[in-house]
Amino acid sequence: MTSAQPDPAALLTIDVDGGTFRLRPASRADLPEILKLLADDQLGAAREDTSNLAPYERAFEAIDADPAHLLVVGELMEPGEPARPVVATFQLSFIPGLSRRGSWRSQLEAVRVSSRLRGLGIGAAMVIWAAAESRHRGCSLMQLTTDKSRKDAHRFYERLGFTASHEGMKLLL
Repeated sequence: MTSAQPDPAALLTIDVDGGTFRLRPASRADLPEILKLLADDQLGAAREDTSNLAPYERAFEAIDADPAHLLVVGELMEPGEPARPVVATFQLSFIPGLSRRGSWRSQLEAVRVSSRLRGLGIGAAMVIWAAAESRHRGCSLMQLTTDKSRKDAHRFYERLGFTASHEGMKLLL
């Protein structure tokens, strides 16, 4: 009996209740599932409008073409079954800066796990992987923003070691 070769596209593979969770770089074909995840909460449902996919497709192409940005998806693969639809996603961007002695930082964005799979450790595994990748790329810190109304998300990130050290501000353009 031969053992299966590891998938070279997999960034992370872990066992969770219900199967094996695999992180991999997103492909254009994943875009519809990513957009469903982004819209799967109160804030996202009001922000996302998938009636016109062109802006999302342009954004995907820009992210995919730039090595300073990673768009990652996660699949839950049940034993003996082929890969399942995308159940998680995030974007990780790498930003050079002059502050902090010219250090790089990473920006973690749009972390989403399917509502039916929350609590299995998938989100924590994704953030831990993102932190390790950020260190690997020479970043001295990883930052993120989360809406003030997302109290559960705040507790989640604090459990992973993030601190609310700054007040974030945005200007809609």
